[in-house]
Amino acid sequence: MTGPGSGADLHLDLPAGGARRTALAQALRSAVRSGRLAGGTRLPSYRSLAADLGLARNVAADAYAELVAEGWLTARQGSGTRVAEAVAGAPAPTAGAGPPPPEPRVTTCSRARPTRRCFPAEPGAQVPGGP
Repeated sequence: MTGPGSGADLHLDLPAGGARRTALAQALRSAVRSGRLAGGTRLPSYRSLAADLGLARNVAADAYAELVAEGWLTARQGSGTRVAEAVAGAPAPTAGAGPPPPEPRVTTCSRARPTRRCFPAEPGAQVPGGP
């Protein structure tokens, strides 16, 4: 799989057992995240990839389609499938990274303690908590 225009020479180890499409998609995501597959890298056709890995063609085609839908890959008929430039080498999201999202603000409206937030400026607009 190393001839001109044949795409990247992928070395993917798929775990035995389990859903093959899911395993292939995970292996490709991992290769993009780790930087082994750089942005713009042309991937082999799904037929070639399926033959190399001993998979059914539709398994490889479905994995590619899933990754295209998620934005990991781009595909153009006649131009092949490539790693998307925007996600190549992007760090995987980690738990606890960055500040937590702000808590949503809740306003309780009551007729006993009216506030400006409870009464919209437009006549005829709905009042939260009103009848």
